[in-house]
Amino acid sequence: MKPAETRELTGDELKRKERDVKEELFNLEVQLSTRQTTNVSRVKKVKKDLARVLTVMRERELGIRRR
Repeated sequence: MKPAETRELTGDELKRKERDVKEELFNLEVQLSTRQTTNVSRVKKVKKDLARVLTVMRERELGIRRR
């Protein structure tokens, strides 16, 4: 998900996205630890998506506007 797409989401959608991304990250980490997957690049992408969501949420909390 691109940063611009993330900024277009509403507050409720951001919270839902955060929950979904955290769940996906947890599942991927479990799969990696049990050697059910070797897709390490997917973990990296999901972590970046989570960081984007959290950043946008924090920007809104502080009242910062990005264009």
